[in-house]
Amino acid sequence: MNVSDAHNFNTPSFFAHETAVIDDGCRIGDGTKIWHFSHIMPDCTIGENCNVGQNVVVSPRVILGKNVKVQNNVSIYTGVTCDDNVFLGPSMVFTNVTNPRSAVNRRGDYLKTHVGEGATIGANSTIVCGHDIGKFAFIGAGAVVTKTIKPYALVVGNPSRQIGWMSEYGHRLEFNEAGEAICPESKERYLLQDGMVRKAK
Repeated sequence: MNVSDAHNFNTPSFFAHETAVIDDGCRIGDGTKIWHFSHIMPDCTIGENCNVGQNVVVSPRVILGKNVKVQNNVSIYTGVTCDDNVFLGPSMVFTNVTNPRSAVNRRGDYLKTHVGEGATIGANSTIVCGHDIGKFAFIGAGAVVTKTIKPYALVVGNPSRQIGWMSEYGHRLEFNEAGEAICPESKERYLLQDGMVRKAK
């Protein structure tokens, strides 16, 4: 299906560059932009106001929420779902098989990875499949994630390790002895209890 057909099939209110390939059966939300040489494969869902950068692959049955930012050269493979406001940094990649072999077909054995609302995955990171990313977690550039990540966690390295906590505005949180921290930008208050962070009401 060419781009003009895709517009007619889905909605007239998203943009796709003329070099983008959009397969039949995609669902693309209003206000979304798809840039040069990207391939949107069958049966995936991309929400409203997303930005899909250059040379991105979105595989079948992937689900992206609203306002997801996908930077250049990102690969999003079958089994991945992302909630609203997720940021996928340049050249990061998901996997969907833990033991790939060229001569062994494991197409029916894909593991799932869910990325929670507002999470950031930094440039050149790799997310090993089967490990969810909590909401507003922050994965540092080049990290290799091999386990489930808690909400608001800040993780770096290969393999990744948690080194702190991040606010919803992307600032490192410094907790006092009472387990309270204030985001320097939003002034919102966060609580650290039983090894988990939540935003105070």
